[in-house]
Amino acid sequence: MNGRRVALFLMLTSLGQPTLAAEEPAYRPVPDWPETPSSIQFGAVSALATDSTDRIFVFHRGEHPIVVFDRDGKFVRSWGDGLVKKAHGLRIDHNDNIWITDIGDHLVRKFAHDGTLLMTLGTKGKPGDGPDQFNQPTDVAVTPSGAFFVTDGYGNARVLAFSPEGRYLKEWGKRGTGDGEFHLPHAICLDRRGRIYVGDRENDRVQIFNPEGKFLASWTAGGAPFGLGLAVDGRLFVADGRANRVTVLDPDGKALTHWGQKGTDPGQFLMPHAACLDAQGDVYVAEINGKRVQKFTVKK
Repeated sequence: MNGRRVALFLMLTSLGQPTLAAEEPAYRPVPDWPETPSSIQFGAVSALATDSTDRIFVFHRGEHPIVVFDRDGKFVRSWGDGLVKKAHGLRIDHNDNIWITDIGDHLVRKFAHDGTLLMTLGTKGKPGDGPDQFNQPTDVAVTPSGAFFVTDGYGNARVLAFSPEGRYLKEWGKRGTGDGEFHLPHAICLDRRGRIYVGDRENDRVQIFNPEGKFLASWTAGGAPFGLGLAVDGRLFVADGRANRVTVLDPDGKALTHWGQKGTDPGQFLMPHAACLDAQGDVYVAEINGKRVQKFTVKK
């Protein structure tokens, strides 16, 4: 990391929010992205993810809940009608399977890339805290082997691990503020070393665990982690729905930059809820209250 970046590292304010030296934002919004057809009206946009061809899958609380665009914002297709009660998390694994969490029906579902349902976990409409039930599960992270982790989030305060076939393996966490405890585990992702990043939203921190669930570290520089997106170089993009901005953390948890404030203009946010990156390094942000998706590209 160069000296200029080091100079931009922040001092924490009394509220735990990052404050950076004044500079031009590292990212700029892409105008008029995406080109949404008139037949689709976004509700609250809760999640989004890119596949291996950089198509963007958008998950929202409305008709046609899963909407697919190409990298240029051209509409490709939509699907999912009748399948989702209340959209929350969406991730795409290494085989381009799509995983969603439904906090209305307390379900985790896995679909093939064409939308064919492959797996359902949980008991529809029945929240619980057993190994075969969830209580408003929030997000999914999938390993290259197909094993996966679920943050079970609003009603419970735990992370569950499953085999590729969906067999329950283990879980950890309970409600609290200590290491390995959670107050709304809201987002989850994995780095190339298998470390697990959990957005502990109401505790205003990201907790990091090894693949066995052992606590490793706690990062607070990102604010309230409503959503997490990990770049290939290890930078973590935190969608802070409370501060209405996106903060970029380096692989040691220090803040590099941030952008955004409350508002409806390009580059502003109304409760950013999720963030992801494509293979070119462009960033996509989903907004709950803004009911939109924004694309950002690195300033040249």
